[in-house]
Amino acid sequence: MSQRFPAGFLWGAATSSHQVEGDNCLNDWWAWEQTPGHIHDGSVSGAASDWWQRAEDDLALAAELGHNAHRLSIEWSRLQPTPDSWHPEPLARYQRLLERMRALRIEPMVTLHHFSLPLWLAQRGGWRNSEISDLFVRYAERVVEALGEQCTLWCTINEPMVQLVYGMLYKVWPPGRGGPLGALQGLRHMVRTHAACYERIHALQHEARVGFAKHVHLFDPADRSRWQDRLAAGTLDALFNTRPLRAMAGSKGEEHSPALFDWIGLNYYSRSIVRCGLRYRNPWLLQRFASPDAPYSMAGWGEIYPQGLERSLRRMGELRVPVYVTEFGVPDNTDAQRPRFIVDHVAAMGRALEAGVDLRGSFFWSLVDNFEWAEGWAARFGLIGVDPETQGRTIRDSAEVYRRIADADGDLQAAGLVGDWQSRQEGETL
Repeated sequence: MSQRFPAGFLWGAATSSHQVEGDNCLNDWWAWEQTPGHIHDGSVSGAASDWWQRAEDDLALAAELGHNAHRLSIEWSRLQPTPDSWHPEPLARYQRLLERMRALRIEPMVTLHHFSLPLWLAQRGGWRNSEISDLFVRYAERVVEALGEQCTLWCTINEPMVQLVYGMLYKVWPPGRGGPLGALQGLRHMVRTHAACYERIHALQHEARVGFAKHVHLFDPADRSRWQDRLAAGTLDALFNTRPLRAMAGSKGEEHSPALFDWIGLNYYSRSIVRCGLRYRNPWLLQRFASPDAPYSMAGWGEIYPQGLERSLRRMGELRVPVYVTEFGVPDNTDAQRPRFIVDHVAAMGRALEAGVDLRGSFFWSLVDNFEWAEGWAARFGLIGVDPETQGRTIRDSAEVYRRIADADGDLQAAGLVGDWQSRQEGETL
């Protein structure tokens, strides 16, 4: 509780282009939204959080709230709206935005791909198209050449497995097709794309630090004494976490060759309990279900399990490279759970640091309420509330909690978030 985080630690939040900018009408997500039933609350992104016009205002609020970093993404479809055209104006807009961030003393982490693809590329197969690696590298070259003076911290791809699982297996995100073979093909192309981008970015910028963001979802056996449940949990963990991580973080194929990343990003939200269905005469071999009697976020989104962040960070620490928590957050429309959620998860980060994990930064999801993919506006994640009708802003109590933590360099005792604050949380133990 009294530990200070390392000097230079990044305290920030994250956003993604399609979720906040508004009017990204040339990508696959915009097209997906137009079909009734694809978005749970029936909304569309529309103006989103109006960041194409007002991002600087929200980033100024972030600076006032103690943030010294921000993770944002570039919208590829703005830069290359058709296969044969490149528009310079959007890159100039991003350049001005990063310059403003630097003026506010906010370190940028730029993500090149955060779920959305140009519509023309999606129509050609998206991640299943073998040409995507070359196309992506050309896009990355333009971004790095334009923004390299303001940014050295690059994230190539956000949550590869989430994109593939939701888009090709569950089919609730674009492309809504592909199946297991399409997902495997997509992962191969993502691995190839990340590797090619890593090398090209370093060729363009000597001081570049390149990584990617891996969503780690924990799978724990329902009964650890039963080998069937351990096998079921281990199988899901291998498929979603271990094997994709090894593939994305893999070497060039030569013995003792360096890994193709300078840092690793961890996106962590929750866990699932897993059992072998055959034990219960269930036709499904692997069953995921909620942990009984556990605290949950709104509408049963997922268990609130801060210990999982520490466990995941220790796991990432085994890779022996710097680690960033590139996302952690909770859907909480009333901000009732978020303050406590932040404190407990920062405490988990502190324990990981004590265990020797080279943790360099924390990016809360998210800075502002945004269009939350297939959930639309039904789930609010922001430290700053957004009214999508008026574009009004509300600084939430959780934003103040995060500011106090950042001002105290992660020392929860010095931030006043133990003791009196604890008693106001009905005497629960932090």
